[in-house]
Amino acid sequence: MIKYKPPSASASPRFAGIKTFMRLPYIKTTEDIDFAVIGIPFDTGCCYKNGARFGPTAIREASTLMRNYSMDLDVDIYDYLSGVDYGDVDITPGYIMESYRQIEEGIQPFFDSDVVPVALGGDHSITLAELRAAAKRFGPVALIHFDSHLDTWDDYWGQKYTHGTPFRRACEEGLVDTAHSIQVGIRGSQYGPDDIQGSVDLGFEVLTANQLHSIGIKKSIERIRNRVGSAKVFLSFDIDFVDPSMAPGTGTIEVGGFNGYETMTLVQGLKKINIIGMDLVEVLPGIDPSGRTAYMAANIIHEVLSILALKKKSESK
Repeated sequence: MIKYKPPSASASPRFAGIKTFMRLPYIKTTEDIDFAVIGIPFDTGCCYKNGARFGPTAIREASTLMRNYSMDLDVDIYDYLSGVDYGDVDITPGYIMESYRQIEEGIQPFFDSDVVPVALGGDHSITLAELRAAAKRFGPVALIHFDSHLDTWDDYWGQKYTHGTPFRRACEEGLVDTAHSIQVGIRGSQYGPDDIQGSVDLGFEVLTANQLHSIGIKKSIERIRNRVGSAKVFLSFDIDFVDPSMAPGTGTIEVGGFNGYETMTLVQGLKKINIIGMDLVEVLPGIDPSGRTAYMAANIIHEVLSILALKKKSESK
């Protein structure tokens, strides 16, 4: 029996009530659930525009429009999954190392309970703390990283911990199984040819935006699946993977990205991949009054939840 799910919009208007993700019950528990949505409102790791600390609130607000059923995947999330909005983990603005400790401690109970944490960022620096928690439970995990940036630079202004460095630090700490990891959608100007080579040298496969556009979505999905295989996967999705025409509310936009259809098709292609956790980062609502960036983020998360439901559905047969 599914214990926790949203109320029906036919019984309770979607504009009513406290704004949790998809109007899930706000309950701090790891029991009787398959997933938990957790806000991580931290953006001290940003190197350009701040404001992603307000991302979790905006994504939750936008998600009230989401319905339970995925037409493309043919599954109702809450026929198979029990989930809650756990609220936000504690962070300390301005202090990245202390916030890393708080994030790791806040996320750890979900991995330990085999509950899939779905984190709403925040800037991309938060993923390092999440990977630390995942590795304590599973050992090094595969990473599927959708982004326009590599985030494997060594430092910014001599600082090792920013939203441009989390995956280099994660590799150095042995948190990521790079042999089964892939970075997807990389584009824009670089500091030099060593940028992409730096990721390759760490062991990542890099699928650039130009390559993705060239070979198409179907073959790109095949490359992702072949790369990760049956490994346990942490999915990290930076909203600037999406073209700024569709998602302008982020701090470091890059042109030449992907529209809504392309993005959703790629995400749906992750079915049959063993996702053990995810985050959606870098939504900066203050520069997108339309709210379409947050709504794009909510849709991406909805499809990942649908994938988890599809997996549970297949296991129940």
